[in-house]
Amino acid sequence: MIEQALVSVEDLAFVSTLRNSTFMYPLVNAGHILGVSMLVGGIVPLDLRLLGLWRKFPVMVFVDVLRITSAMGLGLAVVCGALLFATAAVDYAGSLLFQAKIVLVLLGVSNALILGQVLKHQNIRSFPMKASMPFSLRAAAVLSLVIWVSVLLLGRLLGYF
Repeated sequence: MIEQALVSVEDLAFVSTLRNSTFMYPLVNAGHILGVSMLVGGIVPLDLRLLGLWRKFPVMVFVDVLRITSAMGLGLAVVCGALLFATAAVDYAGSLLFQAKIVLVLLGVSNALILGQVLKHQNIRSFPMKASMPFSLRAAAVLSLVIWVSVLLLGRLLGYF
């Protein structure tokens, strides 16, 4: 039943057009890459700040700016990624690499949402800039870096396996 639904997705006219287009597929692929770059490019600097880099800058400067960039990147990556998925839905759904990537994306987004709430509730705005972050924040930053680098690696491997 699930495989039939996935085949139906692949057979949609706009999906077939996308899959066979010389220009549309590469543009959607580029949109996915741009979205992932915005997402990870927003998360990594914040994680590194939580780990102690750039201590002369308040953490909330990073949070306030990079949260928006990351959210926009996530939205673009999800939309474009869904379109790319649709072009070979059966193959992707059956791929352990793809399944692991999606699980890690969900974990990464969950970690980011939880971290955002923790930062808000710990009154981080009044936290001394030169002080080390609490262990829980540093651990969340390390977890985030591991998750998002793993997502990038799995995404690249998908093209080869």
